Amino acid sequence: MLYSEKVMDHFQNPRNLGKMEDADGIGEVGNAKCGDIMKMYIKVENDIITDVSFNTFGCGSAIASSSMATEMIKGKPISEALELTNKAVAEALDGLPAHKMHCSVLAEEAVRTAVKDYYEKNTL
Repeated sequence: MLYSEKVMDHFQNPRNLGKMEDADGIGEVGNAKCGDIMKMYIKVENDIITDVSFNTFGCGSAIASSSMATEMIKGKPISEALELTNKAVAEALDGLPAHKMHCSVLAEEAVRTAVKDYYEKNTL
């Protein structure tokens, strides 16, 4: 089988899907080569990511990677969220096909970009 059960589960039943109207930080990343666009929204209180959601336009691996990444950073301190790696996302999904690893890289970048946006909005 090409995709693990976890990839299929997160693709068919994505967690934390949808736009967040009052997000504290938004990260949008994309890869024109494969056409995947990922947008991640975070809500932060006392340096803890209290809520996170995403919108992803892309393949099943991109959607599954986004979904898993949100699960992995929700309730975590920002410092921990920044340590999230694409490798950790892929491992949590029980692996991704080699030609789909870039999807987990996008998830890592989306988290970092959302945190960067949060800091830019909240640093004087």
